This record gives sequence, structure tokens and C-alpha cells, in this order.
Amino acid sequence: MQTIKNKEALRRAVSDARRSGQTIGLVPTMGFLHQGHLSLIHRARKENDVVVVSIFVNPTQFGPDEDLDTYPRDIERDTALMIDAKVDLVFLPGADQLYPQGYATYVEVQGAMTQTLCGCSRPGHFRGVTTIVSKLFNLTAPHRAYFGQKDAQQVAVIEQMAKDLDFDIEIVACPIVREADGLALSSRNAYLSPRHRKDAVVLSASLFEAEKMVAGGERRAAAVIRHISARIGSVPDATIDYIAVVNAETLADLETLTGEVLIAVAVKLGGTRLIDNIRVTV
Repeated sequence: MQTIKNKEALRRAVSDARRSGQTIGLVPTMGFLHQGHLSLIHRARKENDVVVVSIFVNPTQFGPDEDLDTYPRDIERDTALMIDAKVDLVFLPGADQLYPQGYATYVEVQGAMTQTLCGCSRPGHFRGVTTIVSKLFNLTAPHRAYFGQKDAQQVAVIEQMAKDLDFDIEIVACPIVREADGLALSSRNAYLSPRHRKDAVVLSASLFEAEKMVAGGERRAAAVIRHISARIGSVPDATIDYIAVVNAETLADLETLTGEVLIAVAVKLGGTRLIDNIRVTV
């Protein structure tokens, strides 16, 4: 495994791979890797000749009162996990590599897609996401890029960006990886106290119950939202950010469930903000 910190060195490495006819799979991360990240890497390993993993805690997707400075980091552990997963190239840039002095250009998907769900409570977040992802696409020139479905809105926004900007890249959305009790894996789970970790299972439990409601014939979005709200509201210290029932591709709100549907929640437990979702086909 080769670790690269310099943009020019990264470009040379991926150019050499492309010239030799190899396919490249990119897994963008902010590090502090868990089994969710590793599932993306394993998928990339199966489908590509060269696997590139980027680790960069991207400052432009954090708000002024968010956890940029305290976001969990453990590069030594990450390195060991990536070696075991047979990663070929690790891009580990400093902020000055990606946002040098005088940097002034941003990529933004406009409209309802970035103004709903997490876009409401994290203004500017998706501008930061699409800016850094577009830069990584340009630097690594991958054939495929891998993202976790836990960040369903992020996947939809990146798919829109890739389509609109004519990136010749396959966006591969991979299933959510969960703990045995159902909690979706997230680097931010490390923030949870033992009590809040136990309580956090209410997110997935409420979503699985909603899935059963839909399987049983419920088509009213309001009824699904009411059930999830009551279930999560029964947990002390749980503060609901949003509960949404939307079209899985456009993220437009639905009154009646039809087609590909995303049911998504964001909840704060103590000071930790967690997100989760399920997709259902009606």
C-alpha cells in the first residue's frame, strides 16, 4: 500500500494505472474507519484493479458550531485496516493541498435536493461535500466511486452532481452496515455515552417498524411519520431534527407512498447527531 500526501504524486500514480489499462475505484472517507467503510473498500476491491482511499476531514462541510476539531481521528488504526483490506493507494492530504491560500471556487447542487433533510439543519454542508468530492474525482479519475447508503441524501446529491457535470464515473451506493442491535455504523457513534449508545437503537427500530407498516399496506406518509415520532419521542434525551418520507431519487416530500421511497431520520442524543434511513418500494 502506498500513502500519498501530494496532489501531483497522486495524479502520476492514477495516470500510470490508467495508461496500463487498469480500472480505478475510489472510496472517499474522513477516516476513523469502521466496518461500513470497509464494506465499501471490499466492494471496490472486487470490482477494480486499483483501489484508492482518501482520508480527509473536510473543513468546508462543517458548520461553525460543528465538530471539525473534535472529529475522531486514528490514522495508525486506519492504516492497519486498509493494509488488511488490500488498498493500493491512500491519499492523505493536508488542508493546504486541497484548499491552498487564495482558494475561491465551490461546487454546489442547487434547489430542493440540498435544502431539505440535512440541508436544513446543516446549511452549506452539501456545498462542502460536492466541492471536495468533485476535487477528488478530478484528482483520482476513477471509473467507480463508492458511497454508503446511510448518507442517502449525500449519495443523491453526488449522483446529481456527477450527472450535471458530466463526470464519466459510476456512482456505487452500498448498503448500510449495522451493529448486531441495528444501529447504523458511524464514526460519530464514538461520541455516545453508554446510556445514549443503548438508546440509539431507537432510530433503526422505529425505521424497521415503519417498514413493517408499509409492508402491511400503510401508504400515508403522515401516519408513518407519526409512528416514528412517537417511538423516538419515548426515549429520554432524544431530540428529533427531522423525520421525512421522500422520493428516493429527487428527495421531494411525499404525502402518499409510491415508487422508490426513502424514510429518513436525524436525531440528537445528548450532543451527538445521528442519521439513519431505509428504502422501500411501493
